[in-house]
Amino acid sequence: MPYVTLYLSCFLYLISHIPGDYGAEISLWNLEISPDDHSAIFRKTLYANSTIFMKFTSKRPCDEYMTFNISWYLRSSICFNEVFNTPDDKAMEIWKIGKNMLKDGWSGHYSEGFIYFDNCSALLTSQSYYNAFLPAHSLDSPAAKKGISLNQNETLTFEDKPAIGAVAKAWSDSPYLFIVQIQMGHREGEEEKPNNDQDKYSFTMTVEMKGPREYSSPADWPLMMFYMVMCIVYVFYGALWLLWSACYWRDLLRIQFWISAVIILGMLEKAVFYSEYQRIRYLGDYVQGTVIFAELLSALKRTLARILMLIFSLGYGIVKPRLGTTVHRLVAVGLLYLLFSSVEGVLRVTGGFYGTVALVANLSLSLIDSCVMWWISFLKNEGPSRSAYMTNTD
Repeated sequence: MPYVTLYLSCFLYLISHIPGDYGAEISLWNLEISPDDHSAIFRKTLYANSTIFMKFTSKRPCDEYMTFNISWYLRSSICFNEVFNTPDDKAMEIWKIGKNMLKDGWSGHYSEGFIYFDNCSALLTSQSYYNAFLPAHSLDSPAAKKGISLNQNETLTFEDKPAIGAVAKAWSDSPYLFIVQIQMGHREGEEEKPNNDQDKYSFTMTVEMKGPREYSSPADWPLMMFYMVMCIVYVFYGALWLLWSACYWRDLLRIQFWISAVIILGMLEKAVFYSEYQRIRYLGDYVQGTVIFAELLSALKRTLARILMLIFSLGYGIVKPRLGTTVHRLVAVGLLYLLFSSVEGVLRVTGGFYGTVALVANLSLSLIDSCVMWWISFLKNEGPSRSAYMTNTD
């Protein structure tokens, strides 16, 4: 049984290095559009033939003299960072200045269009905006203007007809940048109409991106499968550990009860992550508080795994009856690791993963892990041995 404890402790320590959730991609947005906010930018990886839908709702009626011009731009890229790490102002410049340009050696396509509503009743009515999906045009590189053909100049067309609310369709598995700009105005000859409250009117724009696997994206689907497999692995090891514990219940050590706690935490953590990815698949978004709870469970599990490896390496419960003053150092290491791993996990969920605090947290976690490995590998065991303990008790 001690050898089983050692092997399982090593396994739990190794899988505790598997990173947690790095921020799932939502597929459903509800944005309040006011006169001061006339544009919105969306980023997501999409499967080929995924459809982008738009819908407009309002809690209060507007005057019929108002008009709305909704312009949109959809761009694919082979570079993840170009889509997800480009600031909003730079993304708007791409649309306004170089909507058909890309870097040398890259490839991609873009599509754009507009929808005009001559009154707010038409804006708020569900309808088919196009008779056919607008074609996607290939992007050009600077070298193409010099006569060097790096990308094929092709136009992608779609055979199926748009459903109600559909505005665009993805043409390949790729990261996509989707920009929407809204212009409010008046019908001609209505500018002087009394009680003009255009500047006060606002409405809600709903954007959803749905593909072959519902709302799940190519980035989220493998993670959902990973957490499903890890749930099965933890259940298997939990059942096996319970069986061994039942067979050797007379010889159980304290550390083995803590291993059971790590297994339970791991099962719970993976189950929560899996449930959130399932929610994204069918509903399009996730509950941030639930994901933060899963990250905190992950931080606690990883902390316990490291502490268990340390106390097992020090011989606690096997050749040592107690750890003595070493307990204080173990508690300090555990609390520090729990603190920094919790901060790092919460920042990943809330979108602050690339800030200074996240950098400090990651560096601190790396330093603590190095200290743990050094402690296990080089420090000599301290405290009374098992033989001395047995002699004293005799």
